[in-house]
Amino acid sequence: MSEATRDISADLAAINAMSDDDIDYSDIPPVRDFSGFKRGALVRPEKQPVTIRLDADVVDWFKRTEPKYQTAVNRVLRDYMLANAKTK
Repeated sequence: MSEATRDISADLAAINAMSDDDIDYSDIPPVRDFSGFKRGALVRPEKQPVTIRLDADVVDWFKRTEPKYQTAVNRVLRDYMLANAKTK
């Protein structure tokens, strides 16, 4: 399973159970200049609407197995892209 699809709910629950005093921030440098930051810029990647022709059985399978089937298709394509990315 790729990092993009790994279930992290147990990790998040463990972090949520920690107090602020239990978290080690020593390796994180303080940010003093926020002038280049843009609110919400890291929250969501930009989406581009496209028209793509897929086999009907593929679309049907995603619709039946995934409540957010378009997100699932995007995840599968991203995993494929990352697995086949060429390093320069």
